[in-house]
Amino acid sequence: MRRVRAVTVDFWGTLITQPPQADDRYRERRLADFQTILRRVGLRVSSAALAQGYQHSARELESVWALNRDLPPLRHVASILEGARAGLSARVPRAVVDELVEAYARPALLVPPPADTEAGKGLRALAARGIRLAVVSNTMRTPGRALRRMLDHHGLLAPFAHLTFSDEVGVRKPAAEIFHLALDALGVAPGESVHVGDDALLDVHGARRAGMRAVQVVASGKPGSGEQAPDVVIADLGELPRAIAALESAA
Repeated sequence: MRRVRAVTVDFWGTLITQPPQADDRYRERRLADFQTILRRVGLRVSSAALAQGYQHSARELESVWALNRDLPPLRHVASILEGARAGLSARVPRAVVDELVEAYARPALLVPPPADTEAGKGLRALAARGIRLAVVSNTMRTPGRALRRMLDHHGLLAPFAHLTFSDEVGVRKPAAEIFHLALDALGVAPGESVHVGDDALLDVHGARRAGMRAVQVVASGKPGSGEQAPDVVIADLGELPRAIAALESAA
């Protein structure tokens, strides 16, 4: 039997059942809050200009994400401001920039998206076996500090010994580096670890590149195939203890 000593878990589409694209729904709230904050310090920026800035930041993010890298939320905000009006970011006092960063992160917390209702049971069962748990996730526009609060809201924060979010470490899945950063923090080797996620490329293929085994959460649709084929498929995180036991027995 090959014991599993650590399990890393994806956020969007796994712990939280909505896919990462759901982050797009917060755009209007972000821009409305930006306009209010800027107006309060005498900077009038139209809704159209801010929308243009949001698109400018999207292009920058997409170019960085294509390299499996990531940027902190402060850079997201600066890119929106510069895209809205050249030189605007330099005119905004640092305290106001901090307020804008908070407004950028906040919308997902106002009505938190739903979590996997079986996640708590599955994670607690693994932790009770002495398995070390970590989150490894790309963050999209909502930063890791907000995602921590979302996990806490759903009662899912406590089981995790470590959380690795792409905006905080500067690297994104499927790069092996982000998995290794989490495993280094846990003090566990890749061969003794399993990653769990919904995406065949980011989670399954990424974990394999990092030397880990992979469990894919497939609530609907089909699991990955070929190089993206998982070791085990589950429907929800409540099945995770069974999946880990099966992996240990098979090994």
